[in-house]
Amino acid sequence: MYNRRKFIKLSSITASLTALSASSIASVLKTEAANHPIVISTWDFGVAANKEAWKILSKGGRSLDAVEAGAKIPEADLKNHSVGRAGYPDRDGHVTLDACIMDEQGNCGAVAGMEDIAHPISVARLVMEKTPHVLLVGDGARQFAIEQGFKAEKLLTPESEIAWKKWLVKHEYKPIMNSENQMPGGKYNHDTIGMLAIDAKGNISGACTTSGMAWKMHGRVGDSPIIGAGLYVDNEVGGATSTGVGEEVIRNVGSFLVVELMRHGYSPQDACKEACRRIIKKKPDTVKEIQVGFLAINKKGEYGAYALHKGFTFAVCDAKKQDLIIPGKYFYETVKD
Repeated sequence: MYNRRKFIKLSSITASLTALSASSIASVLKTEAANHPIVISTWDFGVAANKEAWKILSKGGRSLDAVEAGAKIPEADLKNHSVGRAGYPDRDGHVTLDACIMDEQGNCGAVAGMEDIAHPISVARLVMEKTPHVLLVGDGARQFAIEQGFKAEKLLTPESEIAWKKWLVKHEYKPIMNSENQMPGGKYNHDTIGMLAIDAKGNISGACTTSGMAWKMHGRVGDSPIIGAGLYVDNEVGGATSTGVGEEVIRNVGSFLVVELMRHGYSPQDACKEACRRIIKKKPDTVKEIQVGFLAINKKGEYGAYALHKGFTFAVCDAKKQDLIIPGKYFYETVKD
């Protein structure tokens, strides 16, 4: 039988345990929310894209709106010859654009091989929101965009046209490490931009956009508009995106693989590393000449990246810093910068 003294002692212990439990729960919630909101993206030019996304995230906006706004920055940059309106053409002189977007509810949309429309990421979002489909391609994507009010315009800029005509002299197609688009004069520029954001509510969205490999075969589509390859988001786990030679990413369903590895306890960096390892295992000779990189973020806002070769970078933007550039980890040192 409990007496008064035992009852008071038991009540004191119970109160202490309750307080400890509440404190522990608060600590866990604080840790999980520490990196929200946050946006990360591939390559150095992701800094400008992140800053645009941050305008939305810092005001409590939705991650989907943030990644769309961010992706539109490199799409509109006339100095960027691997994303958007100034992208280098295929070997026949056509500028064809690819993009996809995915929200926290698993909704997604994409366009591939689309001509004459400067912002494929926005068209991809409308495919997601206004059609029963996920992917529209070629003339169908262009038609849909125009029906939605987008302006059709010539995307082959004078600078890109000059570069294409110089390329035609030798007509040699060879992807360049860390820059799938080779520019005349020995200069290179990077390729796809993939973005992942977590908003103040903890919801994750992602976007990926590119003009694809310069001088590609007409009709070629890489991983960027393929959900599960160039981009994948699971709001319970995290998100991942990729860059580099898309064929190898597609063969391994790379971004989906990274997210599934995180589901099973891998850190973002370790998940990206394992995805690269799978590519190496399947194509040990091929990977010595190409670059593939993965970037990932988990539900807590922890992020990481890994690439086949040295040279891959990614940008991070949160409440602490808006212009952070981080070199990705890699397997091989031998790379032509």
